[in-house]
Amino acid sequence: MSSADDELQDSAAPLIEHLAELRTRLIRCVLAFVVGMVLAFIVAEPILQFLLGPIESTLRELGDPSPTMQYTSPQEYLFTLFRISMVFGFALAFPVISHQLWRFVAPGLYKSEKGAFLPFIIASPFMFLLGASFAHFVVTPLAMTFFLGFADISSIFADLLNAAGDATGAQLPADVAVVPDTADGIRITFFGKVNESLDITLKFIMAFGLCFQLPVLLTLMGKAGLVSAAGLGSVRKYAMVGILVLAAVVTPPDVTTQIILFTVVYGLYEISILLVRMVEKKREKELRAQGLWFEDDDDDDEDPLMAEFDKDDDK
Repeated sequence: MSSADDELQDSAAPLIEHLAELRTRLIRCVLAFVVGMVLAFIVAEPILQFLLGPIESTLRELGDPSPTMQYTSPQEYLFTLFRISMVFGFALAFPVISHQLWRFVAPGLYKSEKGAFLPFIIASPFMFLLGASFAHFVVTPLAMTFFLGFADISSIFADLLNAAGDATGAQLPADVAVVPDTADGIRITFFGKVNESLDITLKFIMAFGLCFQLPVLLTLMGKAGLVSAAGLGSVRKYAMVGILVLAAVVTPPDVTTQIILFTVVYGLYEISILLVRMVEKKREKELRAQGLWFEDDDDDDEDPLMAEFDKDDDK
């Protein structure tokens, strides 16, 4: 056997080992996801009640004494529970999945790279959870109030209860539903579908969870030298336009909700600039200590806000 064949076999052996390790890591991730799905499916109904909580609260505030959701096909409710189990099963399995991916990638990183990358893996799920909580407890109730505000639910249910009481002349049992006759047109009220209402809630959670990843993403890009604080500051006006467009697309046509989303995301953008600037100052300090830093005379593109930040940081 020639030396060229020996070199080819030597280079192929590590590749096969890496592929075998990757297969093992992926199998563990899939098993963790399946276990997470099973655990989430066990408590899928309480999770569904929690996710639909903003709709329930809004309906009760509008006068609905017994908020009700419906499903129109036999399999719809079961598939809704499966959908919840998949989303929250992945959330439960994410620590295991991220750990397996880290164990696969970490051997190929330098010690400094490990120390730089690991905080972002920890910060990413925390920021997503923060964004999801903001969406569920702040944005979704505002959106439901806007959407359901077009139907005069309070007067509809008041008329139904008053007419039912007048028709019977007695207190009705709690389990008896009486719908009075009407002669003044079609009654329009809200009978929400479970899957469609859940779809709106999950979209808000995913959208805000991803928006809250902005500081993590931009800081990581700044760490890699792909973006700079001065560059982010110079495109601030374009970022504002982009965030306004995002707020108009993601949120309902409600000015209050759009202003909240714009304020939050733009605030995260400014925080990202500060974090990138802190990364740059730390890198500059390290390079100065090693004698590898060279002064750049071209400071015309420096962000004024960052200049003020540098002054405060130097004090």
